[in-house]
Amino acid sequence: MNINTYIPDAFIEDVKSYLPDHLELEDFINACQTPLKRAVRVNTLKMSTEEFEQVCSERNWQIVQVPWCEEGYWLERPEQEEEALPLGKTDLHLSGCIYVQEASSMLPPTALKETLNNAFGVTHTVLDMAAAPGSKTSQLVAMLDNEGFLVANEYSSSRLKALSATLKRVGAHNVGLTHFDGAVFGDYMPEMFDAILLDAPCSGEGTVRKDADALKNWSLQSNIDIAEVQKSLIKSAFHALKVGGTLVYSTCTLTPVENQTVCQYLLDEFDGLIEVEPLNDLFTGAEKAATQEGYLHIWPQLFDSEGFFIAKFKKTGAKAVSEPKRKKGAFPFAPMPAKQLQEFMQYLKKQFGIKALPGTVYSRDKEVWLFPDAESVQLFEAVKYSRIGILIGTTHKNGVRLEHEFGSCLGKLANKNIIELTAEQGADYFNGKDVRLSEPSAAQGEVIIRLNGASVGLGKCRRIK
Repeated sequence: MNINTYIPDAFIEDVKSYLPDHLELEDFINACQTPLKRAVRVNTLKMSTEEFEQVCSERNWQIVQVPWCEEGYWLERPEQEEEALPLGKTDLHLSGCIYVQEASSMLPPTALKETLNNAFGVTHTVLDMAAAPGSKTSQLVAMLDNEGFLVANEYSSSRLKALSATLKRVGAHNVGLTHFDGAVFGDYMPEMFDAILLDAPCSGEGTVRKDADALKNWSLQSNIDIAEVQKSLIKSAFHALKVGGTLVYSTCTLTPVENQTVCQYLLDEFDGLIEVEPLNDLFTGAEKAATQEGYLHIWPQLFDSEGFFIAKFKKTGAKAVSEPKRKKGAFPFAPMPAKQLQEFMQYLKKQFGIKALPGTVYSRDKEVWLFPDAESVQLFEAVKYSRIGILIGTTHKNGVRLEHEFGSCLGKLANKNIIELTAEQGADYFNGKDVRLSEPSAAQGEVIIRLNGASVGLGKCRRIK
């Protein structure tokens, strides 16, 4: 128990007003004062769940699968190992094979999974309106298997950097990063997305188990003020969504002011044009958290997790944006010239056995980018992006000099000039040290570096005489 967890009396009084009859206040308070179990999600872009389970068995790591996420696990490591090497510095984490993510946080993307899996062969366009630090974004990328086009937006510039780093580590290459107030998407990108996740900024009442001071500045007025921001975002999300598309709204807070009330605002504002898709059967046991509207209100004592709220909607009709807007300025990228592209692809085939790339190669000045496939170039031109896809190289007089992202995101396509590192060698690699191989390798020149079978970057193989 963490008796230092701050739970103000005014918050408790407010909770009493909406705590479901089948739950006890004492259980809620006890749960808030109990530290969270650590959870991780397997990044299936780099490792299968079967491989992860095998590694855990070999290392005596104790795991229990999260009931609403096939790739999610509660994880415990031996105490001595935990003290000697934090999970964030293990080879599994450094290689991007796992992502430390609270179990409840895996629910919002799970609510979109059926939508993303139902249209085989369709190039999905997805928007994550408040994406940092990237846990749900990277989960969506894995669900899409790096296909389609995912726009990940983050209003905070400092958090945008963390989001970009996360996506590089997990091997995402189908993402466009934007840096806006999410309220702009409805005006600039009306009806452009098949699916939207709005994990809205909120008061964070459900996070008290991992942050003992999460409620230090709590007030009912603050809830009301935040709800107004949430309403502007969910309205924007409606306009940005295609007819027939799916919207998932979520928060890590408990108050109906930021949850049910915001959802009701959406239903009232666009009456007859959007409907609730109930989540009662999202996973075994979901009915314990289901509300009468069909939303999920996750209380921390229900599944021994953070508090969370998730709602799912389907757009059934359109309403024109009152003031549609267009981005100013020309799109600064162009497809790579055919001759230059042919020479580049010949090098990739010769050096790594890579015959094709999953997207379109664009260039800007000396930069070489791999853009994801999208339904229309209009998606790229509608707003200004911080980046689209991945920077795979820079041109010079003798060809293209590859960038680290090429190896971490596309190295899985290679079938030669590959170096597999041990955990110790991997630690040296990520610390910027030269790695001395234990046995001679036939690899020459630029090589793909792999750790746990997952591609993590580029290197150069040279022999020491």
